[in-house]
Amino acid sequence: MSHTLVTCASADEWREHLSQLREESLTVGFVPTMGALHEGHLSLVRRSLAETDRTVVSVFVNPTQFNDPEDLDSYPRDLEADRRLLEEVGAHFLVVPSEQEIYRDEYRYRVTESEVSRVLEGAQRPGHFDGVMTVVLRLFGIVRPDRAFFGEKDYQQLLLVGGMGEAFGLDVEVVGCPTVREEDGLAMSSRNRLLNVADRWLASEWARLLREGSSAEAVRAGLADRGIEVEYVEDRWGRRLGAVVIGGVRLIDNVPL
Repeated sequence: MSHTLVTCASADEWREHLSQLREESLTVGFVPTMGALHEGHLSLVRRSLAETDRTVVSVFVNPTQFNDPEDLDSYPRDLEADRRLLEEVGAHFLVVPSEQEIYRDEYRYRVTESEVSRVLEGAQRPGHFDGVMTVVLRLFGIVRPDRAFFGEKDYQQLLLVGGMGEAFGLDVEVVGCPTVREEDGLAMSSRNRLLNVADRWLASEWARLLREGSSAEAVRAGLADRGIEVEYVEDRWGRRLGAVVIGGVRLIDNVPL
């Protein structure tokens, strides 16, 4: 881990490094993020470091995947803290593109999927997955990775990004990585830091019920008994997936069935 993290403030700056890496026939791993990094993100970075020659992390808070402007405004941002964590874990490159670079067309062109994206998260957050898939496709176009690493916590997103790669014949392998959890079982998330002490305990109950419930109906009932607002809990794709709102903070999770 003796190298220094190289920060690229633009796509052009990154492309200069990429051409050098290609000349040296080095493989590139990619972890796209919205920043506010935590151990879950770092586990993806470590996986990339273990499986590719050079690891690139992007930080871009993507406005097109937020259907609630207040949610976008309150999303935690701390680029300096992110940079320190990436340096400590040994990432090679940090790419921080501007909104102008990502959305030169002002989001006139976008990726839409007509089945998986319409349920669960897609039903609760109209347009969310259009924004996710579009920004991932554009980031893939900038970074040109050999492998890209995504957490299973956003399982529906993982399915859609993998499916998009296959549908469009993208020359990148999408790798799913296990969810990283706090000691009490709550899935690590940038949003967890927005919870107060009482709500943080309720969040641990949410994670426990999702994991231990005998059925999706039983989980929903248990959450309602604790006064937790339930958006959905459903069994699909061999997983139990759910979304709740606790203390105004929206949390998602899933566990294998």
